[in-house]
Amino acid sequence: MHYPIGLLFDLLASSSALPWNITVHFKSFPEKDLLHCPSKDAIEAHFMSCVKEADALKHKSQVINEMQKKDHKQLWMGLQNDRFDQFWAINRKLMEYPAEENGFRYIPFRIYQTTTERPFIQKLFRPVAADGQLHTLGDLLKEVCPSALAPEDGEKKNQVMIHGIEPMLETPLQWLSEHLSYPDNFLHISIIPQPTD
Repeated sequence: MHYPIGLLFDLLASSSALPWNITVHFKSFPEKDLLHCPSKDAIEAHFMSCVKEADALKHKSQVINEMQKKDHKQLWMGLQNDRFDQFWAINRKLMEYPAEENGFRYIPFRIYQTTTERPFIQKLFRPVAADGQLHTLGDLLKEVCPSALAPEDGEKKNQVMIHGIEPMLETPLQWLSEHLSYPDNFLHISIIPQPTD
């Protein structure tokens, strides 16, 4: 319940044919493998916690703290009821930044890998370098997860996926965060072994 379905697809089934077959068990819940969801309120609280964490990274929590409780509820209800316009009326504020700043304070991202025991990697990373140049996806991976990149003279061993696509490593990280973040406002990046077929 705490990982977006698109992220799970990228990590576990991206080479599968669509539609993705999901098996739902109504008995013998695997408590050792999965967190049991106690209620819809728990899902809402987890979602809002992620949105607040992302805003703390992007805007020092200024945007989310200026919102009223009804705005938080509208954000959640828009997502829950599949009301794109209702959700984006509020989420748009969380994705803006002053023009003079050239981007967010830090990019809210998490990198997931199928080949490690670590659930994900998350570190502070600015979208703009000290010299004013926009950081790219390649810059992020080079600093945070260099094993994901192919050596200059070697063959590519990994695929970097976001929302089922493999973005170019030259893509500015600020643009990715604005356009490919999940509803929780995090950029969820999957690193999977390069398909052999």
